[in-house]
Amino acid sequence: MWVSRLLLRDFRSYPQLSLDLQPGVTTFVAPNGWGKTNLVESIGYLAALRSHRVAGDQPLVRSGAEQATISALAHRGARQVTLEVTIRSKGANLARINRSPVRARDVLGLVHAVVFAPENLALVKGDPAERRQYLDDLLIARQPRFAGVIADHQRALRQRNALLKSLRSNRDPGLEATLDIWDEAFAEANAQLVLGRRQLLEELRAPVTAAFAHIASGAAEARQQVDLDYVSRLDYRGIDDARTAAEVVVAGLAQRRRVEIERGLTLVGAQRDDVELLIGGVPAKGYASHGESWSLALALQLAGWELLSGEDGVPDDQPVLVLDDVFAELDADRRRRLAERIDGAEQVLITAAVAGDIPDNLSGRIVDLPAHVAEAGADEQS
Repeated sequence: MWVSRLLLRDFRSYPQLSLDLQPGVTTFVAPNGWGKTNLVESIGYLAALRSHRVAGDQPLVRSGAEQATISALAHRGARQVTLEVTIRSKGANLARINRSPVRARDVLGLVHAVVFAPENLALVKGDPAERRQYLDDLLIARQPRFAGVIADHQRALRQRNALLKSLRSNRDPGLEATLDIWDEAFAEANAQLVLGRRQLLEELRAPVTAAFAHIASGAAEARQQVDLDYVSRLDYRGIDDARTAAEVVVAGLAQRRRVEIERGLTLVGAQRDDVELLIGGVPAKGYASHGESWSLALALQLAGWELLSGEDGVPDDQPVLVLDDVFAELDADRRRRLAERIDGAEQVLITAAVAGDIPDNLSGRIVDLPAHVAEAGADEQS
């Protein structure tokens, strides 16, 4: 798929921006501070309904404005759709599909995009929450129903934690009976989420391995090998159905109930799981070099992009690939190998601070963003 037109109003630094895009590779070149990351961030927001840079939506609304709007014309084969999301400072966000009002989450799945940015280094070096978010975003992109599963899990977790805190000071039998009910709800959503994550991780293993080996092909052979492992306090090995997985969760909660009440916190479940990343059989976190960490984070995003592209590799199914200021962090060899990896993609949007960061073997259109913004402003005034 690809996006042919992008309109921004009061989004980040842009009072207004209209941009025509085309298939293939487009590189936006601008010094730091010119809003090139803001531009590609908007594409990622349409795909995931969240920013890859900040936790909340408030920073996305330009200072002094009450709301920001992102509008795009997206193409998938012969089909096209116009979608618009309005991010509000107060109240729920709004959305439209082909000018008809819909719930904001109804736009999920209409634009597929995979964003790689400097923040993604946290996939390797950061906390488990970063790796959980990576899996969950990919799950939702592939199967939008998981947005509901994750919402159910979070709701049950909040209710459960509130009850545990109450029971810490008041062991009321009625409260404990209510906790049993939320245990079941939590276990059901948890089971679906964990099984989805584990299956996804199995599907990611091969493309991550291939992408990393290609990007790091100049390294010693042992340092080209990567592996992924889902880590949980509960034992799901050999379990592939949600009912049995839920029973494992309920048993785990029952075993730790006394300690959970003492601490007022749920101590087991998908919200505490992690993905262990290994390079050459050694944990990447804390042991990988800076270049290896970048290569592995990039391999994870490229693998997600390949999964979302579909097994037949039809360009219509390929997500838009966004590379935000990535080349500046890679040496010349890794830049060239990355350019080889993305060659032939239906649409790639890249940002770079200087033209010298762009590898020689990367073809496509180069846009001088400051010049484009100045020209657009002059057209608007005239």
